[in-house]
Order: sequence, then structure tokens, then C-alpha cells
Amino acid sequence: MDSSDVHKVLISDSLDSCCKSILQAQGVEVWRRPGLSTQQLITEIEDYDGLIVRSATKVTAELLSTAKRLKVVGRAGTGVDNVDVEAATRRGVIVMNTPSGNSISAAELTCAMILCLSRQIPQATASMKAGRWDRKKFMGAELHGKTLGILGLGRIGKEVALRMQAFQMKTIGYDPIIPPDVTASFGVEQLPLEKIWPLCDYITVHTPLLPSTTGLLNDVTFAMCKKGVQVVNCARGGIVDEGALLRALQSGQCGGAALDVFTEEPPVDWVLVNHPHVICCPHLGASTYEAQRRCGEEIAVQIVELAKKKALVGAVNAPALISAFAPQTKPWIKLGEALGALIRACIPETNQEIHLTTTGEHLRNAGNYLISAVAIGLLKGSIQANLNLINAAQYAEQAGLKVSALHSDTSSECYMEATVGSQFHVMGSVRGDMPVLLKLNRTAFRQPVSLDGDLILYKSQPKDFQSLPAVLRVLSEAGVQLESYHTSSSGDEEWSIISVSSLPGTLTALKQHAELMFTLSL
Repeated sequence: MDSSDVHKVLISDSLDSCCKSILQAQGVEVWRRPGLSTQQLITEIEDYDGLIVRSATKVTAELLSTAKRLKVVGRAGTGVDNVDVEAATRRGVIVMNTPSGNSISAAELTCAMILCLSRQIPQATASMKAGRWDRKKFMGAELHGKTLGILGLGRIGKEVALRMQAFQMKTIGYDPIIPPDVTASFGVEQLPLEKIWPLCDYITVHTPLLPSTTGLLNDVTFAMCKKGVQVVNCARGGIVDEGALLRALQSGQCGGAALDVFTEEPPVDWVLVNHPHVICCPHLGASTYEAQRRCGEEIAVQIVELAKKKALVGAVNAPALISAFAPQTKPWIKLGEALGALIRACIPETNQEIHLTTTGEHLRNAGNYLISAVAIGLLKGSIQANLNLINAAQYAEQAGLKVSALHSDTSSECYMEATVGSQFHVMGSVRGDMPVLLKLNRTAFRQPVSLDGDLILYKSQPKDFQSLPAVLRVLSEAGVQLESYHTSSSGDEEWSIISVSSLPGTLTALKQHAELMFTLSL
């Protein structure tokens, strides 16, 4: 399955019309069907190569199992919480998002929430609309000099920090990935979480919803916070434990909360929403004209670039595939697949670790995609899955095959070696755009062997001048034409590789003239 073979796309959620227009302008057939039920979508998706969603559509394992043609799921927005990424990866489906598309809108809403908490603007508005003039009831607090804790310092967290610094707030934060020197460059001091809790007047969360971030603010962490701390969640429902938040509000440990997201949307229990110190919105973080247009435009452009085999942008589950779009990389991927297939043909029952070694500057960071490429060659034909660079490593691991890679600076020339325990060794390279075999076990070939088409490999005794004529006679009798012949020139084994017009139906007659014989179709 070619992951970039995208001709027909379904948009199942409401999106800016520019998304459809961009795709259609590039020759992609597009259907907009927002509001489909789960069962309707399961039936509909069978005919599409791509699916574009926002938040409403849930891309489940069941849905993916019926999407036989599906190559890509595009989430027009940040995060992929509504997509079963593991199931998509298993089926070889690319999952991509637009992480920067709604960053400004989400950051601005967060800042608005902080301002509303500090001055009780929504409550005062509701009081006025009820015909009351309660000036004394809605005493607020300045943001000037207060401390804002930002948990998650990616695009949105950074934008929030920059804006709230204009109010002379002190910004501290935590992020397990972004280095402290990077966050310091935009004015955020990173601290361990246990030191952040007691320092903050306001806390805002900007992390994905992961097992490690679910319930990040809970009974224990609220107890560690400054009394009256105010909390903002415009990220994902569940990062703040809603039960713990309600208890903190009721006890006064939390002075107020601003929520744009909930564990269940819409909420089933409205007790938290109705609390007088809670202000809330129905998940409006990305609900601006600019964000919707930007997300729609970005996901459309990303899918067009994928369909045209130009680039892979925004993919969350295909690190190996990202490199496959560079023209200079494609022959090396073919080489990896060919060497994997060669190992499978020569050692069909191997369960030993396959170790790859690369040399040359171009291959310095190639281990990721070469591991997947070799895995494809190893597994092709042995499992029913649609193998590609997205899922091959996962299937290899499930099959008990371990493939590892390292880069060596022993040569400036680009080579790739694959070793199986101590019993098998191959070396290849690329000549022009053609993957070639240079060494097989302990022997080197006189000329590079093109790894393409139908090949017969056999091992014979050194200086056995009778085997080749006998092999050619058997092939001729079977109606198979010789296209090229290569033999090894050094080592204590003698290997020959014949390129033929087609593979014979059986090797029985051929095997009488060689110690070992294998076929390879590339």
C-alpha cells in the first residue's frame, strides 16, 4: 500500500470551505459529510483514501478496520485525542494534525479566561443582566506582580507566557521535553512540579491528555497549592480532575476556575459548571474564524503534499515515513527492503537480532527508516497486513524479530550492512538510483549486483566450473532467459547471482547443481 496514494477524501466535521477548495484545486476528489452517525461513517469510509476531522468525529479501531482504502487521517487542530493512533499505526494509516493552526486562538482564550477570573467579568455581566448593580460584590485583583504557572510550554504555553508578561506577571512553568534554556529565552523559569504548586496565584495547563497528565491537578496537588489559587484549563478535559477541583472550590483551596474543556463533552453532571466561582465555555479554544481557516488550510496543504509525494508534515505516527519523501532517500529504502527480503530468503526461520550498520554522512540519521525498510522485506508475504514504513517495525516486533541500527564513522562512503547473529552477513549500497549488493556472507562480488527483478542466488564449491552451464541448461529448458550473471571474487565461499526473465516454477532440478539455492523477487 502506497501511503501517498490519496485521491478521494472525506471531510466528516465542519471545516472552513478553503480546505475543500485547496484539495479540489490539486485534483483530489472531496466530499463534505458533517454530522454522520458512527454507523453511517463506518459504511461511508470504505470508499475513501483520506479522512479529515476536527473534534466531533471519533476515529476508532472499529472505524479504521472497515476503512480498507484509508491512507491518512488528518486532524484539523492540535492533538489527536479523538483518533486511535495505535490502531491507525497498526493498519499503516498516517495520522497528522496541525499543531500550530489554533495556537494563537487557544492562547488568547486562555489569557481572556485569566482576566475574567481576576475581575469576575462573566459574573458581573450576569448580575447586570439580572437587573442588579452589585459593585461591592465583584471585587477583583490585579494581575500585576502575580505568579502564573504554565504546565506545558509548547506553542500555546509560550504564547500565553508572552502575553501575560505584558501584565507584569511572573511566569514559571514545567515541561518534560523542552529544555529550560529554551523556555528561559521567552521569559519562563522552569521548576519541578512540587516547587511550582505553592508559588502560583494562577495555574494554566497546556499539555496533551496522556496517562502521565490525566489528573495532573488532583486532591494531592491542590493541597500543595497556595490557598485561593485560580486554575485555567483550555487544553484537554481530564488534565484537571473535575471531582478534585469541585472539592477544592467548595473548601476555598481553589479560588476560581475557568474551563473550556471537560472530561465529557457536553458535561453529564453540571454541578461544576454551575459553581459560582467557575466560568466556562463549550470548548471554544479553536473557535475563531482565523483558526478555523488556518487549520483547514494547513491540513489541506499537508494532504496535498502527501498526495504529490513532496513532503510529510504534521505526522504523529510516521517518523520513518517522513524521510521517504526525500529523493535521495528512496533508493536506500529500496535497499533496506531488498536486504530484508534477502535475509528472509536465505534464513527463513531466523529469530536472531538483525543488526544494521551504516556509514557515510548521508546515512548518519537513517537508522529509523532503514529499520522499518528492512522489516518490510523480512515480513512481506508472511503476514496479511498492508505493510509500510508506518507499521513494519511494530509488526516485526510482534513477530519476534528485533532489528537495530547504529552508525559508524569508519568510512566516508555510504554503505549499509546487515548481520544476523554470526551466521549471515550482507552489505549493500546505492549506485545512481539502484540498490546494489556488494557482499554476501564472507564473499565480495566482482561487480555490484543490482537488487531488482527476479534473482536466483546459489552457493557452489570454489572453482566449480560445471555448475553454471548446468544451471543455465535447466533454466533454458524451463523457458527462463538469463539477463545478467554475477559471481563472487573473494572469500572462502563462492556465490553466484543470476538475474532472470522470470522465476522457474520449481527449484528441484536446479538444486542438484548447487549447495544452497534461493530465489528473490524484488
